[in-house]
Amino acid sequence: MKRALNILGILLILIGGVFFLQGINILPGSFMTGEIEWAVYGALAAALGFVLIGRARR
Repeated sequence: MKRALNILGILLILIGGVFFLQGINILPGSFMTGEIEWAVYGALAAALGFVLIGRARR
């Protein structure tokens, strides 16, 4: 279970980072580019990823 939470957490952090960067118009090439709502979604996904990794380490 710990391994699964770590993997899911890492994936959420990576995907959230991409969403965030596209949302703030740093990483172009998508319909998400420049749309602030995707930056918010990305930040939330990354935060959830950190929470999952924290839970896995307990």
